[in-house]
Amino acid sequence: MSSMLMVTSKVKEEYAANAQASVDKLIAALERAQPAGVRYAVTRLNDGVTILAFLEMEPGQPHPLQDIPEYTELLHEFEPWREGPASAEMTVLGSYHLF
Repeated sequence: MSSMLMVTSKVKEEYAANAQASVDKLIAALERAQPAGVRYAVTRLNDGVTILAFLEMEPGQPHPLQDIPEYTELLHEFEPWREGPASAEMTVLGSYHLF
């Protein structure tokens, strides 16, 4: 069974568009690089400011996005935009073509 990393961030409302642009840049970089075994998604809740990012990886696998420069850039850019970060690792109990 795979392991999931879920990161949640509440972004200050005035930075929501900046956050979207950074996510778009990272997704474009992943589409260009097509790193093997990486499954990644970013979603926004209906409040418009809560962002959830999901990364699937094998148990014990090193974080596969750390070698992507746009990922490092996104982490750096997000810091002043956050209202409050939180993250948790979870185990997928069941999935149908999502994880």
